[in-house]
Amino acid sequence: MPDADSARATAREAIALLTGAAGFTEHRPPPRPLPPDGPLGWAGYDAARERASARTGEEESVVYGTGVVGDRACVLLSFEFGFLGGSLGRNTGDRLAAAYELALTRRLPLLALVATGGSRMQEGMVALTQLQRVAAASTRLRAAGLPQIAVVRDPTTGGGWATVGAGADVVLALPGAQVGFAGSRVRPPDADPSAYSAEGQFAAGQVDAVVPADELAAAVTQWLRALGPHENLPAAPVPRALPTAGAGTGSTAGVSTGAGAGTGSTAGVSTGAGAGTGSTAGVSTSPGAGTPSAAGGGAVAPLPETGREAVARARDPRRPRAEAYLADYFAVRLPLHGDRSGATDPGLLCGLGLRADGQPVAYVAQCGTPTRPAGYRAAARTVRLADRLGVPVLTLVDTPGAANDAEAERAGAGAAIADTFAAIAAARVPVTTLVIGEGGSGGALALAAPDNTHVTVDSYFSVIAPELAAAILKRPPSETGATADQLRLRPQDLVDLGFARSIVG
Repeated sequence: MPDADSARATAREAIALLTGAAGFTEHRPPPRPLPPDGPLGWAGYDAARERASARTGEEESVVYGTGVVGDRACVLLSFEFGFLGGSLGRNTGDRLAAAYELALTRRLPLLALVATGGSRMQEGMVALTQLQRVAAASTRLRAAGLPQIAVVRDPTTGGGWATVGAGADVVLALPGAQVGFAGSRVRPPDADPSAYSAEGQFAAGQVDAVVPADELAAAVTQWLRALGPHENLPAAPVPRALPTAGAGTGSTAGVSTGAGAGTGSTAGVSTGAGAGTGSTAGVSTSPGAGTPSAAGGGAVAPLPETGREAVARARDPRRPRAEAYLADYFAVRLPLHGDRSGATDPGLLCGLGLRADGQPVAYVAQCGTPTRPAGYRAAARTVRLADRLGVPVLTLVDTPGAANDAEAERAGAGAAIADTFAAIAAARVPVTTLVIGEGGSGGALALAAPDNTHVTVDSYFSVIAPELAAAILKRPPSETGATADQLRLRPQDLVDLGFARSIVG
């Protein structure tokens, strides 16, 4: 399948790129002839359909059936843009509904290869209401715990983007593809064209990865392995402890009193915006994951003797961060990008991964920065997706707290945190939490499993940061360390208080 600057692939070429030698078995719904010139009697509509059929060799703008991608069976549907711009009419709706029903009946994932200009105006409201049919069919598939993946090609606009495309669980896009609800002829004349591109939608958190055509089959195969469907998967194992570089324990008096307390240095911290995208575009592999050598040398430090030491060690920039834990834990990572509301948080990593034994696990990992509303919304999205598909969840807690600036308040910090609490509380799949650094109040607790939280020796968890506690109690900065001791926030305190089940390492 070529990228946007090459000749546009046909529906069948798009399918063949993914199925290869495994082949594809086409299905067709029972025929339902349209009245002359369609439901509106649009003059010349029959002739236009005949020309489109002669040009493309297709009877409609969608082809669907069953196939195998990599080693995974699935239902594929593919749009033929050469047939009236891949537009949706009544017969297109018949094929789309039949494709979703086929996936439901056979309990297979649905893979949609989308290239469409939207609803077919020659069929008027009959065409527009096909979007309701697609939404209903997608909802039934979702309720049955079956995954949906969309690959958005060039162009994907209008109702096709707003249903089959953006409505999928995972959205992958081809580089340079035009992607957006508004097509090129119906936008404001001064609209920024980059907002309607695959890359622009990725930046806005609407697309999970932009994947080159020659990497698409491999990426989709891994996604199908991770998404399932699955049954009765065990809980995510607790990650093993990783040593701090240099085996340092930090200063016992190093509790910061600055405004940015707890964020520490960015050295060794993955910001997540491009995590796992590299040359494999949305798929990150860790060949040594799960092997003893992957953790590197050095010994895990002993338990902190005081609260102030626990805080200092959690803020030590040499401490292993989320990226290191994820690389050690997973053989393959597949990032879920963005909150689907127009924003991203580079300090929170979400996605699904495959461990060395092939077990899928969903992950949500804080990277040591204040978590923004977009991060919490992405976390809730990930947990709910995993819960619906029966995939266990791993959360890594490491934040000084939720972002508290004015922009975060305007973006709905409280509602986003509440929604994350609700997603964890409602999860039917097992959730495993490891606190790997700072556990800063409710902004950290929102990601913690109520009955399955574990802590590392270089972590702490507190109702409030020691600096803020001292300020509220009107204590001088010199008493911040003593306040940290009073808060009983050390790893061993968290076990004694019943919050944590174990200390890892």
